[in-house]
Amino acid sequence: MQGFPERGGPGPGPVPNDLAHLQATMHTIELACASIQMHINPAAAEATILSLCQSPQPYQACQFILENSQVPDARFQAAAAIRDAAIREWGFLTADDRRSLLSFCLSFVMQHASSKEGFVLAKVSSVAAQLMKRGWLDTTALEKEAFFNQVNQAVLGIHGLDVQFTGVNFLESLVSEFSPSTSSAMGLPREFHEQCRRSLEIDYLKMFYCWARDAALSVTNRIVESKSEVPEVKVCNAALRLMLQILNWDFHLNNNSTKTSINVFSAGARLDIDSSKRSECTLVQPGPAWRDVLISSGHIGWLVNLYAALRQKFSREGYWLDCPIAVSARKLIVQFCSLTGTIFLSDNGQMHEHHLLQLLSGIIEWIDPPEAVAKAIGCGKSESEMLDGCRALLSIANVTTPFVFDQLLMSIRPFGTLTLLSTLMCEVVKVLMSTYPEEETWSWEARDILLDTWTALLVPLDSTGGNAMLPPEGINAAGNLFALIVESELKAASSALTDDVDGDYLQSSISAMDERLSSYALIARAAIHVAIPLLTRLFSERFARLNQGRGIIDPTETLEEVYSLLLIAGHVLADEGEGETPLVPYAIQTYFTDNMGADEHPVIVLSSSIIGFAEQSLDPKMRASVFSPRLLEAVIWFFARWSCTYLMNPEEVRETHSQDHQLQSQQLRKGLHSFFREHNQGKLVLDIIVRVSVTTLLSYPGEKDLQALTCYQLLHALVREKHICVHLVSLDSWRNLANAFANEKSLFLLDLAHQRSLAQTLVHSASGLINSEASNQYVRDLMGHMATYLGELSSKNDLKSVAQQPDIILLVSCVLERLRGVATASEPRTQKAIYELGFSVMNPILVLLEVYKHESAVVYLLLKFVVAWVNGQISYLEAHETAIVVDFCMRLLQLYSSHNIGKISVSLSSSLLSEAKTEKYKDLRALLQLLSSLCSKDMVDFSSDSIETQGTNISQVVYFGLHIVTPLISLDLLKYPKLCHDYFALLSHLLEVYPETVAQLNSEAFAHVLGTLDFGLHHQDAEIINMCLRSLKALASYHYKETASGKTGLGLHAAGRKDSGGNLQEGILSQFLRSLLQLLLFEDYSPDLVGSAADALLPLILCEQGLYQRLGNELIERQANPTLRSRLVNALQSLISANQLSSTLDRINYQRFRKNLNNFLIEVRGFLRTM
Repeated sequence: MQGFPERGGPGPGPVPNDLAHLQATMHTIELACASIQMHINPAAAEATILSLCQSPQPYQACQFILENSQVPDARFQAAAAIRDAAIREWGFLTADDRRSLLSFCLSFVMQHASSKEGFVLAKVSSVAAQLMKRGWLDTTALEKEAFFNQVNQAVLGIHGLDVQFTGVNFLESLVSEFSPSTSSAMGLPREFHEQCRRSLEIDYLKMFYCWARDAALSVTNRIVESKSEVPEVKVCNAALRLMLQILNWDFHLNNNSTKTSINVFSAGARLDIDSSKRSECTLVQPGPAWRDVLISSGHIGWLVNLYAALRQKFSREGYWLDCPIAVSARKLIVQFCSLTGTIFLSDNGQMHEHHLLQLLSGIIEWIDPPEAVAKAIGCGKSESEMLDGCRALLSIANVTTPFVFDQLLMSIRPFGTLTLLSTLMCEVVKVLMSTYPEEETWSWEARDILLDTWTALLVPLDSTGGNAMLPPEGINAAGNLFALIVESELKAASSALTDDVDGDYLQSSISAMDERLSSYALIARAAIHVAIPLLTRLFSERFARLNQGRGIIDPTETLEEVYSLLLIAGHVLADEGEGETPLVPYAIQTYFTDNMGADEHPVIVLSSSIIGFAEQSLDPKMRASVFSPRLLEAVIWFFARWSCTYLMNPEEVRETHSQDHQLQSQQLRKGLHSFFREHNQGKLVLDIIVRVSVTTLLSYPGEKDLQALTCYQLLHALVREKHICVHLVSLDSWRNLANAFANEKSLFLLDLAHQRSLAQTLVHSASGLINSEASNQYVRDLMGHMATYLGELSSKNDLKSVAQQPDIILLVSCVLERLRGVATASEPRTQKAIYELGFSVMNPILVLLEVYKHESAVVYLLLKFVVAWVNGQISYLEAHETAIVVDFCMRLLQLYSSHNIGKISVSLSSSLLSEAKTEKYKDLRALLQLLSSLCSKDMVDFSSDSIETQGTNISQVVYFGLHIVTPLISLDLLKYPKLCHDYFALLSHLLEVYPETVAQLNSEAFAHVLGTLDFGLHHQDAEIINMCLRSLKALASYHYKETASGKTGLGLHAAGRKDSGGNLQEGILSQFLRSLLQLLLFEDYSPDLVGSAADALLPLILCEQGLYQRLGNELIERQANPTLRSRLVNALQSLISANQLSSTLDRINYQRFRKNLNNFLIEVRGFLRTM
């Protein structure tokens, strides 16, 4: 066959003795593949196949199997073995060997292009692509040109359709291999992959696209003109797939080799490109170099016309819409809708608009008229085309402004694109309403895509938070759509009760619906003048219906509708306030700016209606008949969201940068803001909110979800702002809550975590008191009785018997969780009282730790309180206070260790053993956090004197604690991810900040710490390995610097010691130098770790230069090949001398060594792993 050799030349490697050897190898692999398929001793079979992959230079055997075996799986495994061996041995393969392997793979797929075993061809094609990439940077431009000329002949169809299809598939494999997101691991630095990606993008990607386009052009006439399916369809589909893959490329460079940027003149281009991340839409930004191929050549028209012609031809064949060629063509059209950036001329968006209109002219047939499209799908037509039409609208919305988006359709239809979008979604919502009980129908997916489209159009466009404004027709369309959406949600709420469904709607949480409701809110705000009055009317009607029908008709259906309205209204009126104070939504600020009276302002009317409804829950009769826990969840959620935006917020947070916005904001404050401020209705509303909150805590026992919303969202939101706390602490309702918490047992029925949260909230509210002394007294009054209770309990003579009573255990647990909540609320204003509180329970805590040593749950609560208290206090403590706290912590650690709390018995059953390990893991993690908190004193200290004045040395304290804790941490426990992370984070911090005290650990504890470091070096989590490498760097660099100045450094730990048998053991630095070199040269790891490994390896080599030379000599002696031996000698020498590397440990030297290690690994790692 012209352009390809009939057979690839013999592969590199030793020549087998005879044909029988090759046949025996083939037979062995075939038997192994058959064994795996039949599940006959699969482990042995996998080992056989692995031995082929790991054997040195298996190329001739693999080529023989590929060319002669009748077992497809064996051929597949042979191709995989070629790949593994070639990548591993690439460093010592000659240029001819490399070319021979690549030529063989490409020749094989071309010669077997008509084979029905597509998975084998795909594997060999993938191997060829990987080999091509591995040698990419070493291959000259002329060699690449010669190679790709052969590929081009295949893609053009010179050798027939099968070879043409195979050629296109090879290019698809090649592009996939060069794309960072889909590339294969080769054990090379990220820079290698980046250089390959950059080279392909600049020099070849556009050429490949043209080849794919030409391949499709060469067969489309035959496809369109034929009366039945023809082989050319396969080629066309492959070419379309390749074009789509190239357009999905993450373009980094344009023709000027600069980073791409958005052309702000493109079709009113959106400036908030990050918003595209809200959906699956990916922007395509190839730069001006692609303009001639994608825009000016008429390529888009050809693609749209091709799909239209095929669609018309097969219009009676319903199955055709889901055929591969139809799917590929639509995906490519949809991807072209995302084209943006400097590929378009800076002509005020005209070229971009023409491009989008050309696409939309074809796409419109897929989705218009919406009613007819939906009806056809209901009658059995595939929904795939309609869904792709929705995706196309989403793509267009992501690259245009709402105005341009709307104008696009007006030149070919009597309505705008926004009207089409609204009509289409209305039809989808109607289908949803008629088929609601059915799950995962096409209408669900269509609704989500269209909601993403509205989101892309309506998200805020500028720093003022302003939303994109719609044209009048679009506003009307949005208003009609929102009305239908609300109707559908109300119908869904009621049908969930009346229809025979599984109840998922009722069980769905508020957070689960948040994303969808947020999109609804954007649509509502686009037509805010319609949306808020609509919600007010619907809510008032349901409220009136409840009052009129109380005791007469079942209110459940109405209550579910109220529940939905509360959620929708909350999203429309306010944005989420997590982490910040949200502003009044821009649409409300800009539309409702007139001086309306309180009884006329739509937002006030709706808010007051909901607040009045919620106030009804304070009536026991109404609460019993109307307010279910589920409904009150919605009320509490609404209050939490609404109060952050409207309730007594200070005027200064409302200021904006624009003068126009300032004027509108001032007008708004005259009505809306002033109504809910403290001098108007604000304090009254705050009191209602607090009383409703107390009701949920006291009157709904066991309703954890409701109480969690109250404690974590609503009450936390109220105390977040100091100006609200000022009014909170003056309310009788808040004082009643605090009194009930401090002195009554009713709130002890709450979940433990909720009690902790409530304690935290009450302490935070103390910031509203007049001064620090008042705040501290508030905390003392709140928690004094509980501290006294612990003191009295711990001093009882019969404590051991009393303490085991279930009610006492529960009470102690509640008090500990409350103390922990108070401790987490520590701040300068209340620090004094919280310190006194912790100080007063120090001895009781130790007594209880002794008494409850077998009650793991109580022990854990004790430890977590101490951790929270120390963490909140340590930075503020004076020297004498720090000494007291440190002494307490040491006593706590000693007591925990001395009683072997958490010790695991090997006699336990497997289930109990697992449970015991889990309990111990939680305890030890708390102790590690305690040590980390103590460490922070050296970094953040607000005290007036130094802790050294009291003889307190934090580093010694922490190492003493580590000495106590480490024997309890086994390698099995380090398999718990959180404990493992906390342990190595603490260890790396200690070794980096306090390396001078490491020698103070006794040999047993030191050996244990170093054993865990070795464990961490071989961990699966790259972050754990990185922390261990930082620890090694700290140890080795400390020792090197100390010994260089004539000091002992790590002393005997580094020098080595004799074991019990009298044999001299290597020092720890020698052990880790050996271990780290073994890891870098022979084991698998992430390339991202090479930099950290270099930072650890350099000081290790400087400390143990003699060992480094011996290890290097061992590697050299094991290498029999003279050429490879010479390369290894040079590489080992260059590692410690190239780039002007010196023996200092400064930043420049570390950077030089990183570069040296990268080059060293590229040079020798491949052939060393074959030794």
